[in-house]
Amino acid sequence: MGRRSWIGSWPVYRQLTGTDPRGLGVAAKSDRPHVARTSTADQVVKSVCPYCAVGCGQNVYVSDGKVVQIEGDPDSPVSRGRLCPKGSASLQLTAGEARRYQVLYRRPHAADWEPLDLDTAMDMIADRVIQARREGWQWDVDGIRTRRTLGLATLGGATLDNEENYLIKKLFTALGAIQIENQARI
Repeated sequence: MGRRSWIGSWPVYRQLTGTDPRGLGVAAKSDRPHVARTSTADQVVKSVCPYCAVGCGQNVYVSDGKVVQIEGDPDSPVSRGRLCPKGSASLQLTAGEARRYQVLYRRPHAADWEPLDLDTAMDMIADRVIQARREGWQWDVDGIRTRRTLGLATLGGATLDNEENYLIKKLFTALGAIQIENQARI
């Protein structure tokens, strides 16, 4: 492609040298057809952006069981269809090439991560919760009955909704933890 035809393909060049100096007609049109990324979607699922405590609404476009696009939800009273740069890029969170689909574990003092199956990872977590609870358990402090553990604590993420926070609070209270907090309140 010669230099003249390459420059001639630029819309701004066509606008300045052609008959459409304001760029309202032919100068602004593209040579290739445009198809909306959302036009292939089978369904639209309402969601909430996972990144911060604002809770912006998202429309998740799904085709054949796979997410094809994520956009701001214009019906959301929080964001009115707008998303920040992180929220706009949340398609990468679900379908990006860098997404991991397996549990990775790094043993103490190891340099590398190793894949684990989910059942093994869940068993390791349960064993560690039980051990931390047992080792930090206090029946009483200075003769006052406490029945608590200082071996467990939780700090909920900002994207948790009230129902999730309620369940986390009930779980950790039942385990005897007293250090229960949520990032959104801090």
